[in-house]
Amino acid sequence: MAQDKFQQEFNLNYYDNWFYDQNTGILTFSTGNQELNFRYFDVGSFSTKSNTWKWSWNNNYTLEKVKKQTKTIRDFGTKSDFPKLTDGYFESDEIEAWELTAIAFKIEKGIGVYRPVDENKLQIFLAITELIDNETAQKIKDKYVECGTHDSNRIAFVCTHLNKETKVGFNEAFETSEDMELEDDDDFQAWCNDCETIRKKEDGWTDHAIDFAKIKIVCERCYFEIKELNQ
Repeated sequence: MAQDKFQQEFNLNYYDNWFYDQNTGILTFSTGNQELNFRYFDVGSFSTKSNTWKWSWNNNYTLEKVKKQTKTIRDFGTKSDFPKLTDGYFESDEIEAWELTAIAFKIEKGIGVYRPVDENKLQIFLAITELIDNETAQKIKDKYVECGTHDSNRIAFVCTHLNKETKVGFNEAFETSEDMELEDDDDFQAWCNDCETIRKKEDGWTDHAIDFAKIKIVCERCYFEIKELNQ
């Protein structure tokens, strides 16, 4: 069985800690300095309190990044006239939850399944799709920042003069839109009109221009709130 092979190869029970991040789409297992990272998608959840199953595509609290694959499962259910794949929420049991996850696993060619249980005894079924090396995983994680307003979001860089209260102009390194895909080496970057004036005068980001800008880190949501203010 694929799940048995997966468990034998990676021995997840060895690790003391696990953490999955919807923003990065990474499931991490760790013990001390040892770490194991996988890409995953959220299949759905089974509630032991209500004995119900909910597909992640029907869950507003699940980010699109980790549930888009289940829409393929739903489409397969439509073509196959399989209501359990097209109904977003229904009475179920734990055995069926595993069966539905196995279907998703097979259609999306997963390599394993992990089922964490939250504080409300909600069983969350995650389909693991790929092992990624720790260096790659860390680069992905470093692209995110904890925001006091918006929680974890992609990182963005703005000059110190940009804020959510005052219009000071908004100049970008490239044209952006919210939730857009970025190349590995790209980040959201913006600066005010005064910074742009100095940058042009000095023909680029010289030490003086950088010192004037005093670049700070914000999250992606804050970035686009600032951008909207300056439109």
